[in-house]
Amino acid sequence: MHLRLQIQKFNYVKIGYLLLFVYLCWPSRFAMIYYENIPGNEIYDNLIRKISRNLSQFNQGIQCDYTELLEENHYFYKKFTTDDIINKIEIKSGGEFWPEECTPSFSTAIIVPYRKREEQLKQFINYIHNFLRKQQIHYKIFVIEQGDDKPFNRAKLFNIGSRYALKENFPCLVMQDIDLMPLNLGNIYACTKRPRHMSSSLDTFRFNLPYYGLVGGAIAIATEDFVNINGFSNVFQGWGGEDDDLYKRLLNKNYRIIRFHPSYAQYTMLKHTRERRNPKRNEYLKNSYLRFDIDGLNSLVFSEIEIHKNTFFTHILVQT
Repeated sequence: MHLRLQIQKFNYVKIGYLLLFVYLCWPSRFAMIYYENIPGNEIYDNLIRKISRNLSQFNQGIQCDYTELLEENHYFYKKFTTDDIINKIEIKSGGEFWPEECTPSFSTAIIVPYRKREEQLKQFINYIHNFLRKQQIHYKIFVIEQGDDKPFNRAKLFNIGSRYALKENFPCLVMQDIDLMPLNLGNIYACTKRPRHMSSSLDTFRFNLPYYGLVGGAIAIATEDFVNINGFSNVFQGWGGEDDDLYKRLLNKNYRIIRFHPSYAQYTMLKHTRERRNPKRNEYLKNSYLRFDIDGLNSLVFSEIEIHKNTFFTHILVQT
């Protein structure tokens, strides 16, 4: 009898440890974390409704309705959405799209820094076109490729991309890493009244936000706000630091980051090899404030090697 009780007790302990293990490993336990966010029913009112061109000549003048898109917030990431672009004929030269059955409320430049990730580029372009057209926005994809052998300078490539988006009067910029795929259609690729960290619920972090000041992965910011903070710093060659520096620049100009509710901001990250770490990362971050006004868009120097309007994106090859 005593032995039976010991065995039962042992089994209960095992079950308890098993349940604890499942709880610790269960990704969604982190989904409802505590940071300021916009709930689904308030997203539309927080978006900046502005387009970069008169699109009325291309459609019937009926305003696009985003109610169903936001209310349903469908999960979209499936194999067929990454394998190929559906209805390719809808996409204009240079990777631009606008719905022809209604007038969109948003125009967004999608800026993607790139170097030597051909397979990820193909997968990203396929998926993002399938995803964004479901949102009935006006958008254009700019792929900025670093064509030299210097350490990868992600921040500088974002700055360069913004220059080209500015020339085409895009009011909203989305700075997007090539290895991130948005999962929820309600995560509208448009700018909010405050700069928005878009990828706050990432599977790599088990859908947790590691720290409040994180703005890496994907960020949406009004073009005028990006210009106001002088863009990214240009000195962060290699991996790490540029996003933390950007967060400091936002605070310096009294911008407060906002995020969508975690159920709208879920992303998955494609597997990739990390770039070489920036050995001066901490040093640059310590003296960030000294460079806010002298290092950024106003000090941007680069050489354009080639610009090509690919069928599905505008490819800009540069030397940094």
